[in-house]
Amino acid sequence: MRLQLMTWMEVEAHLNGNRGIIIPIGSTEQHGPNGLFGTDAICPEVIADRAAETLGCIVGPTISIGMAQHHLAFPGSIALRPSTLMAVVRDSVLSLARNGFERFYFLNGHGGNIATVSAAFSEIYAEKSLAVGPNQPHVRCKLANWFAFPAVKEISKELYGDRDGSHATASEISVTQYAYPEHIKKVDMDPAPPRPRPFYDAEDYRLIHPDGRIGADSFLATPEAGARLVEASAAGVVEDYRSFMAEA
Repeated sequence: MRLQLMTWMEVEAHLNGNRGIIIPIGSTEQHGPNGLFGTDAICPEVIADRAAETLGCIVGPTISIGMAQHHLAFPGSIALRPSTLMAVVRDSVLSLARNGFERFYFLNGHGGNIATVSAAFSEIYAEKSLAVGPNQPHVRCKLANWFAFPAVKEISKELYGDRDGSHATASEISVTQYAYPEHIKKVDMDPAPPRPRPFYDAEDYRLIHPDGRIGADSFLATPEAGARLVEASAAGVVEDYRSFMAEA
């Protein structure tokens, strides 16, 4: 169930028996010659929807802009400062907590978000702990990466070996091709060179990764592989979310 497609009365009724929500979070950034800008948001969104079919839970609006400053030398990329993203996460959680949501499962598609979102959770807990009075909602947050479930890693390894890379991966582009087959990009490209060294800012990133990829042979992506990855990740989300909801 998408929150955007529900009425407030439906949400209120849902909260009588289920106080959890999945919030997809990603980024809007370049993903190489054949990757969509929305890749990091599309992947968790599609997987969250699939998992919610089994869980019967609400899927919140996708936070589609994240920590992506190192991609800003590529036209179209959008980034939030760490403090801004922390405020977005905090205000989203506290807005929903005000009316009864208690468990917030953030399904992430962008590695650059991990540290900032984790810090935002600490800010939320601190705010609740420091508030005057005992009647604070029992808020608990969790961050999970759609690509980190063991079954997903196994499929990626089987299909791509060490050619999946770490940005604009064949795995994530496969998921977007499955989700949006009408937007598959056919682009000729060479195998990606190995990563020569770390990058330090946006201009440095583009200097050492001129087409945007990091060690990724993105041309190996297929919608068929995307279907497998979505199913594997959604199954991981279902198990992980149920454990999260069952915590005391």
